[in-house]
Amino acid sequence: HRGTPLAFSSDARARDAARKALEVGWDIAAPEPERQFFYMPYEHSEDIADQDLAVRLMQERMADPDLALHARVHREMIARYGRFPLRNAALGRENTAEESVFLADGGYGALLRALKG
Repeated sequence: HRGTPLAFSSDARARDAARKALEVGWDIAAPEPERQFFYMPYEHSEDIADQDLAVRLMQERMADPDLALHARVHREMIARYGRFPLRNAALGRENTAEESVFLADGGYGALLRALKG
């Protein structure tokens, strides 16, 4: 369903499932790197509180620092734009001027390189 609204249609259910899994500790019981899949629904949410949680979980519960870096990139996009500009076309949303510049300047990859330092 890439490039269509269906690609995001189960996001709320994924967050609900992840929330329940965290409540009972299934994430901690899972080995790495598979554990990250419990946290990705938060990382792919357009809610800043979910983004904060994703960053915290990736930093505290995953050994690979690159996973936390990618979570920080996702969080930064939500902090800046309140949504993921890369989803706009699929969801029928107009880009703001700032989002257009972001996308033209390399989008996610450019932000990743900037935060990686």
